[in-house]
Amino acid sequence: MKKMFVGNLPPEATEDTVRELFTQFGTVRSLSIATDVFSGKCKGFASVEMEGHEARAAIAGLDNKFMGSKNLRVRFDEPKTRGGSGGRRFR
Repeated sequence: MKKMFVGNLPPEATEDTVRELFTQFGTVRSLSIATDVFSGKCKGFASVEMEGHEARAAIAGLDNKFMGSKNLRVRFDEPKTRGGSGGRRFR
């Protein structure tokens, strides 16, 4: 199972429209769109989870493609690693 970050979504994007885009490449296991609390509109990014080979096909097919007036950015969602800088210092 691979998680993808989908960026630069238009404000009118919904779960149904994003799911429709990705289902042409396989089964969408999970989908989460960031929405504004007050307006309910898309904040411009989402997280989509698919099987590995389907996710690779979706990235190849959808990255830099237009959805409405926006040019989509589709990437694997890399786990955040803790850097050596910042945080608390103990003496």
